[in-house]
Amino acid sequence: MTGTNTPSPQPIALPGRALLRLASPDGLAAVKSFLNGLISNDTGRIDPDRALYAALLSPQGKFLFDMFAAEWQDALWLDVAADRAEELARKLALYRLRAKISIDLQAGWQAFALIGGAGLDSAPGLATGFSFTDPRLAALGARLWLPPGAVPDQGEPGDFAAYEKLRIGLGVPDGAQDIEIDKGLLLEHHFEALHGVDFKKGCYVGQELTARTKYRGLVKKQLFQVRGSAALPAAGSQITLDGQEAGWLRSSQGQDGLALLRLEMAAKAAAGDGALLCNGIALEARLPDYAAQPESE
Repeated sequence: MTGTNTPSPQPIALPGRALLRLASPDGLAAVKSFLNGLISNDTGRIDPDRALYAALLSPQGKFLFDMFAAEWQDALWLDVAADRAEELARKLALYRLRAKISIDLQAGWQAFALIGGAGLDSAPGLATGFSFTDPRLAALGARLWLPPGAVPDQGEPGDFAAYEKLRIGLGVPDGAQDIEIDKGLLLEHHFEALHGVDFKKGCYVGQELTARTKYRGLVKKQLFQVRGSAALPAAGSQITLDGQEAGWLRSSQGQDGLALLRLEMAAKAAAGDGALLCNGIALEARLPDYAAQPESE
């Protein structure tokens, strides 16, 4: 129970999210079993008090979609990028075969990030929807999903820019905004540190390359936090070091952003052996605090 002076968490609307509901007449266990054979994390860890972060990969082990999976009312609910929700639903349906699994896009539901305050014990709107602590990092707070017409009933609403500032400030990628579709690797984007991949579970689509990348030390690039000497340019802008390609800018806000950098080039810049530049803007780069340091090659 929280104290009387403890502020409520601040709800911030997340307009770029959508909700898929997965259910089965054979029960929730059948849904979890179906999804477990597809995604990078172990659905056996999901319960009413714990959501899961995971990715769906191509058979070649490249990133396609990321998602949060939460349990509520005898179904699994997938919190996904809105602009790719229908594509993900079709992809899941292709893998369904004869399994009795319904996959339904939930029209009108609204996602909120809950940041600051006392956390879920005082979260707004729980009587009319469901919520879960963000399984990636505790500092990202929680997610709240409300059905059509419902609104958070306490806490001062925040601006989406405040959430982006928090996310980028923590160095956390946001799906396809920061990970190139059908090219990005999970370990390049810190999925293990963000609790999005389980190396002890059984097989899933793309598992072989993901495991080989980890156990053979094949990571050559990683996502870094960067700060520019001026406001950063558009995502996808090339980053160079002494005229050589060093990486690519991802999402940013003002002078702060995320960038996928070649580890060799990042190490040179850190040692003072050249400067990272993006459209003429000097960059300082560092790995996110939550991420393990890469092994030297």
